[in-house]
Amino acid sequence: MRPDFLRPLVLSGPSGVGKSTLLQRLFKDFPDKFGFSVSHTTRAPRPGETHGQHYFFVSQDKFKDLLAQNAFIEHAEFSGNFYGTSFETVRNVQDQGRRCILDIEAQGVRQIKNTDLNPVYCFISPPSLSSLRTRLQGRGTETEASVQKRLNMALKEIDFAKQPNVHDLVIVNDDLDRAYELFKKVALGEPVESDALPPLDD
Repeated sequence: MRPDFLRPLVLSGPSGVGKSTLLQRLFKDFPDKFGFSVSHTTRAPRPGETHGQHYFFVSQDKFKDLLAQNAFIEHAEFSGNFYGTSFETVRNVQDQGRRCILDIEAQGVRQIKNTDLNPVYCFISPPSLSSLRTRLQGRGTETEASVQKRLNMALKEIDFAKQPNVHDLVIVNDDLDRAYELFKKVALGEPVESDALPPLDD
């Protein structure tokens, strides 16, 4: 087993870039090797979501109690709801001998840098902003205002990713099969040459 395999893997990238698809394929191909850190959230469950599997759904008060106990590696507020990744969920995955994967946005990455988690940071980038816009619109679940809001957030995430030493690796999701092969190697702890971040100024 490669030494990097035991380090948590922090996956970040704009909404709509394909992180969930990559993760689903990885967990399907390697059901016993990886575990996902289940986040806490104060938002209500959506249809089909299960407590403890998709999220730990908690009250605002419970979330604030955990926050006061420094239980979270990172936390954020989005659209009036709190989200957080607890140290305990990461430990639970590692105790099973699995590699823990965290799907985190830029604000959370900044917070994790201030902990002793020592993960591998992997950024999934769209090939262009127009392709990201098309993907978001193709979901059919986003209003035009929501798409614009997510694109603005994407620009901020990409600007953050351009800073030196923020991420260990960049994977450009221009072709899903190619991106998955690279991501699979990263997840298994194999050496991978990082993609260059596209200019993304279109």
